Amino acid sequence: MDTQRRNLAKLLSLGALFPAQAAYSLNNILESIPADSSRQLLQTLGEKGIEKLFKKAVVYDGLVISRNWNEDSFKALAESGYTGFNASLDSGKLEKSLKSIEEWKQIISNNPDRLLLTKSADDIVTAKKEDKVAVMLGFQSSRMLEGTIKNLDTLYEAGMRWMQLTYNSRNLIGDGSTERTNVGLSDYGVEVVERMNELGIIIDLSHCGKQTTNDGIEFSKSPVSINHSMCEALHKKHPRSKTDEQIKAMADKGGIIGIICLGYMIGPNLGTDTTLETYVDHIDHAVKIGGIDHVGVAADFAIQGLEATGATRENWYVPRLTRFKPSYKVQWPPWIPELDKPDRYLQVAKILDKRGYSTGDIEKVLGQNWIRFNKEVLKP
Repeated sequence: MDTQRRNLAKLLSLGALFPAQAAYSLNNILESIPADSSRQLLQTLGEKGIEKLFKKAVVYDGLVISRNWNEDSFKALAESGYTGFNASLDSGKLEKSLKSIEEWKQIISNNPDRLLLTKSADDIVTAKKEDKVAVMLGFQSSRMLEGTIKNLDTLYEAGMRWMQLTYNSRNLIGDGSTERTNVGLSDYGVEVVERMNELGIIIDLSHCGKQTTNDGIEFSKSPVSINHSMCEALHKKHPRSKTDEQIKAMADKGGIIGIICLGYMIGPNLGTDTTLETYVDHIDHAVKIGGIDHVGVAADFAIQGLEATGATRENWYVPRLTRFKPSYKVQWPPWIPELDKPDRYLQVAKILDKRGYSTGDIEKVLGQNWIRFNKEVLKP
């Protein structure tokens, strides 16, 4: 077997010059070894190719929980292959949210060789060229507006570039995903959307209720983001999922959906029939409905993963039984093992490759779609 591997290595180095001869010789090598070994050899070659592709690709995460950032975060980041991510900051009233922005800007300023504050798609490209990680600051809440649209300008000037209209419950803008009612955007909410468009702030609809999601897509003049969600067709009756109609409407206006890595969001039976393959099923479905240019990836937890950051049944699962309604279907443990590690998207890329995605399409899902989307929404 070792001899065949050495011959194959030589063959691959010559393949670019003599493709026909290389193909003929490859067939000879594969025929000369047992079937199980030849399958293993081809699998190894495929994985090496994907690893090479992943290394050169832009890898962008639609949502990372960025609280309690430390050296463990940096270590995980170095292992992740990330080019950039949307950082979910602590929110509350305006003063607290502005403090969160300043704290993260200080982290970036203190690590100029590792991080780059991101305000445009060009910053993501620059980060890739300079071997840094682009960080785009934003919030999963609009509470910090405190009912005053002018506060959008204040937050934008401070560095915020994306904001979720509602979390799970109702606010002045509209209903969240677990609210008992299902009203859409208020008049104030429409004004917020209009001002976000004017400033170039990404509108995120991930936790919005169904009608608020529909209205957000309809009333926004710019493409919208569903930066961490999943497909209702595959995980039915979960309040955080998005319907085929919503995914198509979002895509038709140039938007993007990031498929969430949080395991219990992907399927109802973690550990049995909800796996890494199930996660990629959601990518497949979203691509089928919205098109290959409108689907990305998103974690919804820290770079390290939940287990590595100390999530336990007592400190993670039990509190969520009171914080979230039963419709949220919280499970323990909440993760898919392969996605709860820094190299999560390399594992996703391998499955996409096995399912026949082209290298270009894999690169789109990993990060190029976020660049395309950000170019359309963010101001230069």
